[in-house]
Amino acid sequence: MSNVPGSLRYAKSHEWLKLEGDGSATVGITDYAQGSLGDITYVQLPKVGAALKQGAPFGVVESVKAASDVYSPVGGTVVAVNTALDSAPETLNKDPYAAGWILKLKASNPAEAASLLDAAAYAQLTA
Repeated sequence: MSNVPGSLRYAKSHEWLKLEGDGSATVGITDYAQGSLGDITYVQLPKVGAALKQGAPFGVVESVKAASDVYSPVGGTVVAVNTALDSAPETLNKDPYAAGWILKLKASNPAEAASLLDAAAYAQLTA
C-alpha cells in the first residue's frame, strides 16, 4: 500500500499537486509512481519561466527500470525547480512528498485542480 497524503490532489498519471490559496502550487510524483519506477537515477527538470498546460509533459524521470514522462496536473508558469534532484535524484524514492518535490508553479487557472483525484479516489486507482 503506497502513501497517499489526504491534503494533496492527484493526477491519474501519478503526479501530486499541493495548491496554496494564492494560486501557487507544488508538483511531484506519487509514492506509487516512485515505487513502480524503482531506483530513480535521473530527473529532467523544466526551465523556470516555462509555460505548462494541464496534462502536458514537462520532464522525464528515469530509473533502472524505465523512463517516464511527468505531466503537469494544472496549467501555469514554472517559478522554481528542485535543483537538488540533479545531484540526488534518489530523493524521489526516499521522500516523494516533501524533499522530492519537482517544481513549483503559479497556476494559470487554479480551478483546474478540481478535475484531479482526491486521496481516496487515488488510493482506489492504485489499489
